[in-house]
Amino acid sequence: MTLMRRLFLKTIKMMNFFEPHGLILVTGSNGQLGSELQKIAPGFSSYDFLFTSKADLPIDNFDAVREYFFARQIDHCINCAAYTHVDKAEADREKAFLLNGDAVGNLARICKEHGTQFIHISSDYVFDGTSTRPYREDDRIAPINIYGSSKLRGEELAFNNNPSTTIIRTSWVYSSFGNNFVKTMVRLMNEREKISVVNDQFGCPTYAADLALVIMKIIENPTTVTGIFNYCNAGSTTWYQFAMAIKKMINSSCVVEPVTTDKYPVVAKRPRYSVLDTSKISSFLDIQIPGWEESLEKCLQLISGTQST
Repeated sequence: MTLMRRLFLKTIKMMNFFEPHGLILVTGSNGQLGSELQKIAPGFSSYDFLFTSKADLPIDNFDAVREYFFARQIDHCINCAAYTHVDKAEADREKAFLLNGDAVGNLARICKEHGTQFIHISSDYVFDGTSTRPYREDDRIAPINIYGSSKLRGEELAFNNNPSTTIIRTSWVYSSFGNNFVKTMVRLMNEREKISVVNDQFGCPTYAADLALVIMKIIENPTTVTGIFNYCNAGSTTWYQFAMAIKKMINSSCVVEPVTTDKYPVVAKRPRYSVLDTSKISSFLDIQIPGWEESLEKCLQLISGTQST
């Protein structure tokens, strides 16, 4: 399809000759958020979806990404693809920055060239964790590990290459899909009599299913949504308190012991406090964000159903 042909189709759609419709590309669709988007996609019948995995569309292959866009008329791109191994990133800096930085900048540039809305998922790890109040979008950014630095680089390149980018910073993501803290706790509580969980790191759990719905609200919004937005479930907690809520909801007899960060050594430093202020996105989209305990219960019911089948 030639560039003139794509521009013609865009113009026709803007003139309302066609029914409201759009093609949404979701990269990294086998991850937690991508899987949740796949689950809810049938409920958004006015859109067609392209769900791509790393094998289908490796975002660090710039030529492949460019060819993919040239062959299709993509209206919205949700980038869920990322390097997510926080500890491994300390020794694998080049790959982390390629996937979380350069590849994001390339996607943003291509989206601008094609008139495609670009939505990118970032992280609370762009902050250093020294705040004493929830982080707002315009607060000082100062990552303390390679993963956080690579995510920040992605934000910077995205806006440099495409000022109309939408970035959603989120935290402590979990789902009934994939590997995450919630599923790990359920497994350990079923296997062990006692576990230890860090109790001096504060943050906000995010149910990926809730985040997926918010992303679709952004796409459906009649006003173009650009800039940075924080999103997580309402309320804050520690990893220990999070684990205790899981224990109560699954009626486990496992003993959960609180420990300090220094008693649980990891390769990469973690922010001690990464609670996010979500008032901006709540106001802009006019939404009521579910509390983290409410969403956790929904997720655990799904996990329980999966394990029993």
